[in-house]
Amino acid sequence: MTQMSYARGESNPSLLTDTIGQALDRAAQRWSDREALVDVTAGRRWTYREFHEDVQRLATGLLAAGLRPGDRVGVWSPNRWEWTIVQFATAQIGIVLVTINPAFRSHELEFLVNQAGIRCVFAADRFKDSDYARILSDAAQSCSGLERVMLFGTESWSELFGGSDNNIDRDLLARVGATFTPNDAINIQYTSGTTGTPKGATLSHSNILNNGFFVGELLGYTESDRVCIPVPFYHCFGMVMGNLACVTHGAAMVLPAPSFDPAATLTAVAQERCTSLYGVPTMFIAELALDAFESFDLSSLRTGIMAGAPCPEEIMRQVVTRMHMEQVSICYGMTETSPVSTQTRIDDPIERRVGTVGRVGPHLEIKIIDPASGVTVSRGTVGELCTRGYSVMLGYWDEPEKTAEVLDSDGWMRTGDLAAMDEFGYVQVTGRSKDTVIRGGENIAPREVEEFLHSHPDVLHAQVIGVPDSKYGEELMAWIVPRDGATAPTAEDVRAFAKDKLARHKIPRYVRIIDKFPTTVTGKVRKVDLQEMAIELLNEHPDHGSG
Repeated sequence: MTQMSYARGESNPSLLTDTIGQALDRAAQRWSDREALVDVTAGRRWTYREFHEDVQRLATGLLAAGLRPGDRVGVWSPNRWEWTIVQFATAQIGIVLVTINPAFRSHELEFLVNQAGIRCVFAADRFKDSDYARILSDAAQSCSGLERVMLFGTESWSELFGGSDNNIDRDLLARVGATFTPNDAINIQYTSGTTGTPKGATLSHSNILNNGFFVGELLGYTESDRVCIPVPFYHCFGMVMGNLACVTHGAAMVLPAPSFDPAATLTAVAQERCTSLYGVPTMFIAELALDAFESFDLSSLRTGIMAGAPCPEEIMRQVVTRMHMEQVSICYGMTETSPVSTQTRIDDPIERRVGTVGRVGPHLEIKIIDPASGVTVSRGTVGELCTRGYSVMLGYWDEPEKTAEVLDSDGWMRTGDLAAMDEFGYVQVTGRSKDTVIRGGENIAPREVEEFLHSHPDVLHAQVIGVPDSKYGEELMAWIVPRDGATAPTAEDVRAFAKDKLARHKIPRYVRIIDKFPTTVTGKVRKVDLQEMAIELLNEHPDHGSG
């Protein structure tokens, strides 16, 4: 009998039925004196009791400022302790937190403020070359609904935040907390918008609290864990898989730096004796490539998460051996699913962790369908991956038509990702439909070629894209970051290395050398930028293969 590509996750433990505020209340009672938050850069740390009090203090200030459940408040900042306080304070009183990408510029900010109806924005004064204070001041002129801007570290922040336990109105907080439920919206996260204007995935308490909890459960988290979080808070990786996984298990949130810095990350792991480390593959590659890597004591590490992009096998082996992360897990998902749908287990063999994205998480369902007909395909057949369950978003904010394009009446979320499920329920993501390169009628998965290029001794990191070609429709181009001290491989070198190892149509025609890849704030390589650069290069130099 043919086995179909459908799987349902285990049903234990039970789903959490708290709001995020109630979950923090419980954490403060249960793990009062355990360390909750450490901001290494700021040199500050909180126990769960102290963290809970500061969250309640800010929540009281927000109510005094006239904000109420259901209002939208933005946060625009790199990772810092204030961001975390804002996350939990808004949740405590039912305010919908809109997380804003730190890399956004004025046009993107104004779109978000107007589309979500943001009344107030918390922000850093500036970040890298972005003057947030100036941009927000200008935005106030074109965003009529934006009433207030709170810059961290200023007098206005201090006044709202208060200075003593007397500023906490616990009776008021309790009354307000009783007016909303775990199924109400609490977070809006905007998708990257690479194919149009960003869409605001609207997530409930139940969506993200449970997702953080079950990710932590599958990692074996307890109050003894200390999680280093170099991934950005504005995305689910930081605020859900990081902060909410910690709070639901009494673990410590450790912030190594405002934005990713490989040396600062490993310093934080060593100094704070972290047991878990998060990152996308590019982050782990950067950490392993540090000249001083061997000087960091990483022996406290046990587990962690690698997500956001496929991990080359050689990098995974080094993470397991050189970084002591024997129980590192691969997670797969999307913002619209809070985010994790599938996850490798901590006792899975390394082949599962580089060849698949794991199997379905607790209380979730997944299936793989024929994209055209919607019919579930048999195991081993490539189709579109779909997810259903507690994690699926409420919808795109104020965009029912766009919601209906991806979320059907039975609650299935279409991910747009191509995948296949094996006989044991493990899922291999072969790429997004648009990532598939079709050369002369042959479908090519870029990841397969990337994996091969990572075995070249002079290649540190490789990304493969399709570029237009008059003869074959598309050709492959490899963008390569060479190892320090290595001779940059040419197109001829790559072809010689691949001869008899890859099918001819999978060998890149073009090879370009690059110092570093363009990435999103979360560390994902922006292939759309590489494709734009490639087309411009080929237009200028049609026969230029490498350099």
